[in-house]
Amino acid sequence: MAEGRIGERALECSASALAQGALQPLDTAVLPLASLQDAGFECRRLRSRLPRHLRPAGPKPNPFRPWDRRLEVEPVADDHVLILNKYPVQRGHLLLISRDWVPQGAWLTANDWRAVAQVDADTTGLWFFNSGPLAGASQPHRHLQLLPRSPTEPLCPRQHWFETQIRFTNDQLGNQGPECLVGDPLRAACAVLSRERGSADSDPALSLQELYRRLARSLELGDPESSAAPAHPYNLLLTPQWMALIRREREHSHGFSINGLGFAGYLLLTDHSDADWLERHGPEALLRAVVPNIRASTVGGTDVDVNR
Repeated sequence: MAEGRIGERALECSASALAQGALQPLDTAVLPLASLQDAGFECRRLRSRLPRHLRPAGPKPNPFRPWDRRLEVEPVADDHVLILNKYPVQRGHLLLISRDWVPQGAWLTANDWRAVAQVDADTTGLWFFNSGPLAGASQPHRHLQLLPRSPTEPLCPRQHWFETQIRFTNDQLGNQGPECLVGDPLRAACAVLSRERGSADSDPALSLQELYRRLARSLELGDPESSAAPAHPYNLLLTPQWMALIRREREHSHGFSINGLGFAGYLLLTDHSDADWLERHGPEALLRAVVPNIRASTVGGTDVDVNR
């Protein structure tokens, strides 16, 4: 669990919400599949009942209008509230929600980045955002999620993969040639850039917003300042060192529902999931099944089909 006032407050609220019945942690167990060993993934089997918001059918009321006050950690700026995830796997899993209705599928705004920067300055960890149903979002109301981490904890199982992907993204943005994309749709669908640590008087929210714009343009999602809406669904991951965007085509494959945490290396196996397929083909094949067949026509001036 992360250090910082917000992290401590989240643990206090978790204990209170659990005692009041407002918090319903998911019961999971690590699945020791051989295909996951040394692959940078952790798969958990869900042992409790699937929460209503994750079920494929049935009504899904908005849990954020109003939000459950027993889950509230604290207000953030003027437009956001930090609350606990009602169905956490990890204790202290936080949601940063907009006070008023903002669609999940719209661009992240300056207000969102100001709220993220405010929380991130106190308690950091692994942020993730699912842009809509095809990216694994279970609710249409604007929410970003944070799994707090202490400085000694790994941020996510696939941290090294994303760190190596920074070079591929810089090559793509610098038009160094398409060879980095050939044969791997997963790399072609993912863009990662290092977070720049500016001077003390620089605005971290503006820095985050600019990174977001660069990554969105690199994956042909559009430009948040000139495009009405993203051209494709996507996931966003944010750590103290880097920001990543992953372009998506579908939400699930072989019975696995994949959101941003899936690309971070966290998989959840339910009664619908095909564990045998995962064991035979491996977790990266699962991720490749939910990203598009991107043609790298804008990289280096060459038209390359990354799935050939």
